Amino acid sequence: MKLLKFLLRFFPPGIALEYTQGGDVKTKVIDLLDLSDKTDIRILAENIKAREPIISDGVMEQLIEILQRLQATSCCDDVKPFYKYKKLKTHLLPITNIAFDKLGKRCLTGSYDRTCKVWDIENGTELFTLKGHKNVVYTVSFNNPCCDKILTGSFDKSSRVWCSRTGYCLVHMKGHNAEVVAARFSPMKNKIATASLDTTTKIFHISSGQTMATLRGHTAEVIALHYSKDGNEIITGSFDKTISIWDTRTYQRANVLVGHQEEISNCLYNFDESLIASCSFDKTAKIWDTRMGKSCLVTLTGHENELLDIVFDNKGRKLATASSDTTARVWDLTNGDFQQVAVMKGHKDEVSKVCFSPNGQQILTASQDQSARLWSIDSSQCIQILSGHTDDVFSCAFSYVGDTIITASKDSTCFIWR
Repeated sequence: MKLLKFLLRFFPPGIALEYTQGGDVKTKVIDLLDLSDKTDIRILAENIKAREPIISDGVMEQLIEILQRLQATSCCDDVKPFYKYKKLKTHLLPITNIAFDKLGKRCLTGSYDRTCKVWDIENGTELFTLKGHKNVVYTVSFNNPCCDKILTGSFDKSSRVWCSRTGYCLVHMKGHNAEVVAARFSPMKNKIATASLDTTTKIFHISSGQTMATLRGHTAEVIALHYSKDGNEIITGSFDKTISIWDTRTYQRANVLVGHQEEISNCLYNFDESLIASCSFDKTAKIWDTRMGKSCLVTLTGHENELLDIVFDNKGRKLATASSDTTARVWDLTNGDFQQVAVMKGHKDEVSKVCFSPNGQQILTASQDQSARLWSIDSSQCIQILSGHTDDVFSCAFSYVGDTIITASKDSTCFIWR
């Protein structure tokens, strides 16, 4: 084996060793979730070297330099004020969804006007308009980390894959009998999955557009869809009040998580996929153990109205929830006691979206009160109100390194904040 280079992953912190073995190039990822500003980098480097024989004395200084850079970025908790950098007058009709690329250089907007647009974040210019769907473009995403393809899902019952450099439609995938409301690239790169109001999830081959499988079992609309990191599982959330876990190798349903009393609004894995979190219109969130029979570990209560969104931080150690009761809440998962650690109060209307900053120290919320807000988790206080939209702010997102925020509104505009 021969080490070729080190690769950095800032959020969550980790490094990868790229090396050759038997003529093949391989990669080994080392998670460093406990890295902090107090970590002794030289001791950490020695510990890594002791576990990885491929790391020789000759590359130790390079490893230390890499780890210092990782520490400086991923452990920085400085809070900077954001200012309104660009206003994107994006579409003729309201926006439905937004997405950053991995580097935070481009973003996507989907719209009721049946198009998806690709934007240059730096100068606020439109790069492409992706045309072809016959109804609302509801879901948009890049195939991170490569970001050379774009996936769109539409109320026209189909999804499309586009070249992100030319705007050319590479493949058009059909087969659903109702609106497509979620679509995901597989980590295996050769498949995509789509979820529909027709109660099914479909898996398509990304090159041919052919249906590889139709996952049946839900009895109501499927509204949430996520792949596991290795692509071997999919979880889906449905208005039938359940979450299903599917084996993508056999196309069979491996488990059903039952317990919510009303429709599911979202579900997702944490970083190491030991947990699944779900939120529901029944005013609760639930944490499920994926390694112990998929049992429900805890039901998180406290919200006074429907839960609309849920998200883990990058390390999978905190959970945030957003609700129609105008609040967001943060829960600590590290000690297994799932304690509520923050309640964010201040919005005047429902909070429809919540996301963590990359370093996990703040959360960002979007609300029907026409604003987004940045909050400190430690104090539960609002750090900054991002105002200027003239209608509901329904989505918000951080760039990968957290230096840029995008907010999207029913007023058909996006603001870029830096």
